[in-house]
Amino acid sequence: MIWTIAALYRFVPVLDPSGLRAVLLDLCTREAICGTILVAPEGINGTIAGHRAGIDAVLDRLDHDFGIRAGEVKFSEAAEQPFARLRIRVRPEIITMRAPEADPARQVGTYVEPEDWNALISDPETLVLDTRNVYETRVGTFAHSVDPRIENFTQFKDFAEQQLDPDRHRRIAMFCTGGIRCEKASSYLLAHGFEDVRHLKGGILKYLEVVPAEESLWQGDCYVFDNRTAVASAVRPADWQSCFGCGSPLSPDDRADPRYEEGVSCPHCAAELSDEKRARLRMRHAQMKSVDKFSRDG
Repeated sequence: MIWTIAALYRFVPVLDPSGLRAVLLDLCTREAICGTILVAPEGINGTIAGHRAGIDAVLDRLDHDFGIRAGEVKFSEAAEQPFARLRIRVRPEIITMRAPEADPARQVGTYVEPEDWNALISDPETLVLDTRNVYETRVGTFAHSVDPRIENFTQFKDFAEQQLDPDRHRRIAMFCTGGIRCEKASSYLLAHGFEDVRHLKGGILKYLEVVPAEESLWQGDCYVFDNRTAVASAVRPADWQSCFGCGSPLSPDDRADPRYEEGVSCPHCAAELSDEKRARLRMRHAQMKSVDKFSRDG
């Protein structure tokens, strides 16, 4: 079976987030959909996977009630189910920033189509800004972009206050995985006096989908929040895995490192892992391998 993956979001008023969660939980369960959907008063954000008819059923419902297709919906495929379970959660925000002035429903930066992105970021007058977390930027990014080295998105506010200046940075072009972070980040910068703020429409995923590899300015792969870990040009799965101990993305070189132990640790966490946690992870990994073997043999 080929799994259809839909990454979606829209900033739109949701008057009853808990009621919407109940509706989606029932629909996704009936359609055997896995993945994560976040619901908040400010909108809907998620990535889900299943058979195409089931995905379309969920999108049709969200489109009827909230016009989800007027936001961002991107599709890709995988040979294996990329999510272990279904999670639908109600949150205060669909992308946490804790900055009320960052309101995409009121103002956002200028959208840049993927086909026009190369020319914009090749202009030396443009400050190219990666708004993702540091573990994501390690997998890949655009050449000559600024990496804020943040551990979580709420730290973007500190980075902007300390490192960005409306008088010096006259034109900013920002990007993120699917576009949602840039909605909040661009709105935040506009609220703080920056005038020319642009962002990649559809994010890196859309860029990799529509820009041919021979024309691409993307370097490396793109981290994604599912079992694929990362994707390459044309949104094909890339050769990355996630560390079970800390969640860090692991390249083939990382997995060849002597500090890597499958299901336990990697070069990024081996030194900090306590003996107790290491023993627990080894036991869990052994149990999971036994379950997998039973499933194959049974």
